[in-house]
Amino acid sequence: MAFDSSPQSGSISQINVTPLVDVMLVLLVIFMVTAPIIQQGVQVNLPQSSAGPIAGSEELLVVTIAKNGKIYLNDNEVTLADLGKKLEAIKKLQADKQVYLRADQDVRYGVVMRAIAQIKQAGIERLGMVTRPPGGGE
Repeated sequence: MAFDSSPQSGSISQINVTPLVDVMLVLLVIFMVTAPIIQQGVQVNLPQSSAGPIAGSEELLVVTIAKNGKIYLNDNEVTLADLGKKLEAIKKLQADKQVYLRADQDVRYGVVMRAIAQIKQAGIERLGMVTRPPGGGE
């Protein structure tokens, strides 16, 4: 067997994928660390109920009332007056939109009723109350 000992005159045109793999692994670690932080919402201690979950695939519209009385519309803090205005605007775009109400079990009853009144005044007819199953935590 004869081997050619002369140096190759052409350049090697191969892609070095090692830096690409390194960058992808770093991005994977970053996303794994930040994903749980992004998914955090408003912490609410829901009352228990024996009703089952509601099945649905559309984007949910959730009004949350925290223990301190602050009101959130899909994790965005709003005032009680702004809640009605925003829901009216949403109602104009989607007439059959359903709203889910998550209220902490320790929040005052009057705050919940004022929020329900704002939801009804905005023209939302379908209002669901979110609870947690018996023995289950949130």
